[in-house]
Amino acid sequence: MSDVNSFKLEQNESYALIDWMADDLASANSEELENAIRLLFKKDYANMVLNLSKTAEIDGYGVSAIRKGTKICTNEGGLFVVVTKNEAIAERLDAAKIENLALLNTVQEGVDAIYLNDLENEFQDEDDTEGESEFGESSGDDYD
Repeated sequence: MSDVNSFKLEQNESYALIDWMADDLASANSEELENAIRLLFKKDYANMVLNLSKTAEIDGYGVSAIRKGTKICTNEGGLFVVVTKNEAIAERLDAAKIENLALLNTVQEGVDAIYLNDLENEFQDEDDTEGESEFGESSGDDYD
């Protein structure tokens, strides 16, 4: 954890938590967020939670950093979750129409969404590898 930055980082087995400590996410500090996202991506994190509960304002640079984080995570089958109860921030992010953005009220909801997403991906992978032969031909007798 580093107090010099605008954030604290917590890395768990299946996700990373970026606890944003600054009052805003704007042009002056959005690059810090982008660098943190890149660092986590290089460490193979596809699931990230950005906690903006201490943040009061966000500008276009902040929105852009969140858009990049969402795209990076989604491309790896992961989830980028933004946590805020601030109506203005939520509305700004909604208006930006960021594809696949998960916007939730609490960090716990974000963590739950990540676990659910991971489960869905595991089931999807199993379906892709098993093929259809298992369910296909033998079921005809059941419906006579």
